[in-house]
Amino acid sequence: MKTALQVTTTSVLSFALFALALFWPAGTFNYWQAWVFLGLFVTLSVIYTVYVGLTNPAVLRRRMNAGPRHESRPVQKVVSAGVVLAFAALLVISALDHRFGWSSVPTPLVVLGNVLVAIGLDLTMLVVIQNSYAAANITVETDQAVVSTGLYGIVRHPMYFGALVMLIGVPLALGSFWALLIDVLYVVLFAARIFDEEKALTQDLTGYREYTEKVHSRLVPGVW
Repeated sequence: MKTALQVTTTSVLSFALFALALFWPAGTFNYWQAWVFLGLFVTLSVIYTVYVGLTNPAVLRRRMNAGPRHESRPVQKVVSAGVVLAFAALLVISALDHRFGWSSVPTPLVVLGNVLVAIGLDLTMLVVIQNSYAAANITVETDQAVVSTGLYGIVRHPMYFGALVMLIGVPLALGSFWALLIDVLYVVLFAARIFDEEKALTQDLTGYREYTEKVHSRLVPGVW
């Protein structure tokens, strides 16, 4: 009951903040790209949250402990704060782009952006299904084992890969080319997080070093 209340409160607050970050800078509610994006993002997020809550509540509780204050490692606190601020910038810049007409994104690319958002969310959901220890912060539990199958057999950090796919889609879905520049910052943030996370996992998670020798790609399959 407590988790359900926390999830509901967080979801409502997140939707309100997303809407504020989009429609206030845009200066109008006549922003169809934002409405479509919000509808897609909220719908899929609710579906996935309900599914995880019903099938594996422990995973949902782990995923709820997100944000800088839940991180124990100094690097992760900084990176986590950067991720939150970068996402806010992604929304605000996209909205300002719409308001002032800095770029013109054709409707087919807006559609593609929403498809990428859906694919990215699908991938992150699949990661949670395949790895019940996929927490929102860097932690190793006493009975945790290395997962090396499924998406983890392709790339060592499929959650971040899914997030990156989604983040590339968000500016396009919102009709902005300029906001794509924020994704460069996300690559840097994810790289910093991965380096520090792998340092912790190699030290604290039995078998992780051997796993890294088997799966070489960290973030993008076949690239890095």
